[in-house]
Amino acid sequence: MRIRIQHRTAYIYEEPAAAIIQVLRLTPRNHEGQRIRYWRIDMDQDVQMQSGEDAFGNVVHNICFTRPLDDLTVTVQGEVETHETHGVVKGTMERFPPGLYLRETPLTQSDVALRKFARDRAGKGAVLDQLHKLMEAIHREMEFNTKPTDVETPAAKAFELRSGVCQDFSHIFIAAARSLDIPARYVGGYMLRTDGQIRQEAGHAWAEAYAPDIGWIGFDPANNLCPSLTHVRVSAGLDYLGAAPVRGSHQGGTAERLETTIMVEHIGAQHQQQQQR
Repeated sequence: MRIRIQHRTAYIYEEPAAAIIQVLRLTPRNHEGQRIRYWRIDMDQDVQMQSGEDAFGNVVHNICFTRPLDDLTVTVQGEVETHETHGVVKGTMERFPPGLYLRETPLTQSDVALRKFARDRAGKGAVLDQLHKLMEAIHREMEFNTKPTDVETPAAKAFELRSGVCQDFSHIFIAAARSLDIPARYVGGYMLRTDGQIRQEAGHAWAEAYAPDIGWIGFDPANNLCPSLTHVRVSAGLDYLGAAPVRGSHQGGTAERLETTIMVEHIGAQHQQQQQR
């Protein structure tokens, strides 16, 4: 499947910002489940941009703007060809052994209630079966709601509320899996919706967990499925902060406003033929 993505982020200030520093994790890498046909990042201002990799092997772009700025727009666009892997993740850059992903973070700490939930719902079967049961239970018992949580809400709090967004669903899955001694990590990217909706308010998030004799497997508890053709994997880390698409700071400037527009669409066979002509 071929998927086209356009991700536009605009920073707007009531009073000019004296300087802006941003770290972008907005560039996907090839692996067995996806191949990048083309990808580019554009700025509407003359800024310094350096590319590199972070500790987890994510592609990062650091941008620095050191003169007064009223607004800045970052536009990412590209096409990705996805392949069916039934959720199994292979060919990714792995700089650490799976055991590192047992490490808790403030966003993925479990509490007594979450650990009990993990034990009760996962049971004592094979690791793969436990992970599927966890995903199904989180999807069933959590309500998708954008209001009660934000990017700083920890897994235990979102679980207590039984409400949140895909970031919260993923953090809960990760915390529950780690409490069962199963390595798990956070993944950020994009998802092609199956209802035909192209315009989206935000990117997507899911988790990956490590099963012996299989390796890393994706689990999307917000949608109760293992990512495959419809998912474009961009970044991974211990939690959202380690895989965030955009992080940074600014000096000066008042009332920063962030506007995000994301378009994710399937490029059908007819459109591909027109492009080839």
